[in-house]
Order: sequence, then C-alpha cells, then structure tokens
Amino acid sequence: MIKCENLTYAYPASEEEQAVKIKNVFENLNLKIEKGSFTAVLGHNGCGKSTLAKHFNAILLPTGGKVYVAGMDTSRYEYLFDIRKNAGMVFQNPDNQIVAAIVEDEVAFAPENLGVEPSEIRRRVDDVLKIVGMSDYTTASTAGLSGGQKQRVAIASILAMEPECIILDEPTAMLDPQGRKEVISTVKMLNEKKHITVILITHYMDEATQADRVIVMQKGDIIMDDVPKKVFSRVDELKALGLDVPQVTELTHMLKDYGYNLPDDIIDIDECANELIKFLK
Repeated sequence: MIKCENLTYAYPASEEEQAVKIKNVFENLNLKIEKGSFTAVLGHNGCGKSTLAKHFNAILLPTGGKVYVAGMDTSRYEYLFDIRKNAGMVFQNPDNQIVAAIVEDEVAFAPENLGVEPSEIRRRVDDVLKIVGMSDYTTASTAGLSGGQKQRVAIASILAMEPECIILDEPTAMLDPQGRKEVISTVKMLNEKKHITVILITHYMDEATQADRVIVMQKGDIIMDDVPKKVFSRVDELKALGLDVPQVTELTHMLKDYGYNLPDDIIDIDECANELIKFLK
C-alpha cells in the first residue's frame, strides 16, 4: 500500500538557518506497509512519527528518495488527487478537521468535492455513519458531540471517500478512556471487516497491542519493527527509550522479578489471567 525508498526529509530552513547545516528528520529511511495491514507507530515526541505520516498522503514531500502510495509517486502532482483519495488522514484534534455544523453535512463534504452523484453521496453518508456507530446522530450538531463522537465523525468523513488506507495521527490523544475505546474499536473493525489498511500513530501502548505490526521510532530511525508480542517483550529496551509498555505487560514483568515463571510476551489481560490461574492450582 505504501512504500518509502531511501526517504530523506528536512523541514524548510529560514534565512537565519540556511547558514547552518539543518539535520534531516529522516535519512535514507526504507519502509513498506502492506495492503490490508494494521500498523502502529510508536516513539517519543520529535522522533518523526507525524512527519512520516504526512508523507503517506503527500501533505509533505520528500527532499530525497521516494514515497509511493498504491504505486503512485507522491512527488508527481498529477497523482495528488488520487493519493489523497486513497489515503485519508485523521488528525489528533477533530475540531481542526470538522468543517460543517451538521453531522451528515460533514460526512458529505468530501464526496461532494470529489463530484460524486447526490444519490451516491446519500448512500455513502448513511453507510459510513452506520459503520462508525453514529447513525442516530445524522442531523445532530457537530458542536454538541463528545470528543469520541467527533473523532468517529471525522473517521466517517474519510470513509465516505472510500479510501484504501486510513492514517490516524494520535486520534485519541485528547479523549477520555471511553472515547479512546470507541475510536480504537471502530478502527479495529474497519481493518478486520472492511480490510482497510490502518496506520495508527499513538502514545498509548494498549492501543498498539491491537495492531498486526508495531514500529518503534527514535530520532528519525526505525529501531524496532515486529509483531506486538515481540516488541513489547523487550520491556527493558523500551523503558531505556523512555517508552511505556502495556499495563498487563508491566504487571507480568514485575511478577517475573518476584520469581513467577511467566511468559515474556503477555500483552492481553485474559492471557495474563489464564497464566496466573495456573499458580492457584
């Protein structure tokens, strides 16, 4: 779905900065995201996660190397329309993305701009609001929605374009636990049932456990890339990077220090409970 070949990028320098060598955010970064996959990207603020995500739908363009979305070179202007249609982006703050006062108008906004027929727009609006669990809010005011509901409407607005890929840049950072649960549940369902490629940038490790693949970044480099169980089993390495691990993994790691013989790769509450039950028999 997405391929980075020797991606190099540096933000444009001001006149004052031009006399100083500006460090690249990325240097010769290579990455492939398979179609239909669910990838979580982790790392500290400033590691390059959001900058990378903005290359995935041509908000930013490489200063070196290439990025391809569904085979289309993002640096080719003639592909920009199709790239943005195929790879939709959901940002951290839904208020920065919502433009209409009524939910159905918000969801219809993108397909209207794509020139979709009115009857098809109506079908898409109804379908995607049902998918994200917002059918009862079709005529509701967007301003009166909760944070989680706004984020689900933002996701519906992207879905109405019928993209192959959705990139979510910390979509739950401003939400309460219930709102986070609603959004991640929706994202997981879209990946599993609709086979939409999902790229999730997050600071919440429990969200990352839902993915098929976890990428850990530091200073513009990919330093870990594996399935969640293998990445989160590297507790000490992640902590050395200043990152957390899922709470259940933290618990089992502490219990191992107390002498309990538990697997290193527990990331699921039920799995942890089943292992602990064995000590009661």
